[in-house]
Amino acid sequence: MIRRRSAAPPYKLLSVLLRYPDAALVDARDEIRQAIMALPDNRPLAEFGRYLDGADGVELARAYVETFDLHRRTSLYLTYYVHGDTRKRGMALLRLKRLYEAAGLEPATGELPDYLPLMLEFAALAPDDLGETLLREHRPSLELLRRGLDEAGSPYAHLLEALSSALPRLSALERERIRKLAADGPPSEQVGLQPFAPPETMPEARV
Repeated sequence: MIRRRSAAPPYKLLSVLLRYPDAALVDARDEIRQAIMALPDNRPLAEFGRYLDGADGVELARAYVETFDLHRRTSLYLTYYVHGDTRKRGMALLRLKRLYEAAGLEPATGELPDYLPLMLEFAALAPDDLGETLLREHRPSLELLRRGLDEAGSPYAHLLEALSSALPRLSALERERIRKLAADGPPSEQVGLQPFAPPETMPEARV
């Protein structure tokens, strides 16, 4: 059965809003508000928009760092939830990098290829629903991130709610995998540890 949409998912807008709130994002709040209002189903994004409008740049930056940089359970690097810092994660990162290249999209960022805002940017630009397919492959990680943000009472949970609503409903198999990942946590390697990402996937800028 083919799922039909009345409008394109707001992947690009979500990508922008999940990035570090620098001066450019703060200055663009009026445009962001207009983009949110133009969406047919904008409740979760409107909630986040109110948070964005109600805080200054310093407060936004501090909250972002405390949310995403200090707690692994709310990491924006999706392969971590499934593979931890293991060699399997390195191979998953390499696969993502090659997928972007094969689609003719070269990310203009220094982030690892599993960085959620980058994956959303890819989803917004990729042809033939390739982006949605990629997001669906990482649905367990997305749901664990959403849960972590919700439990932390973070306004960013609204963005993951909007993303979850744009994707198909979870299957029973996906729910069971999420339950197991939540119970067990990401795997770890204790012997012969090396940097988890192959050299060709490592960004030149901030890691």
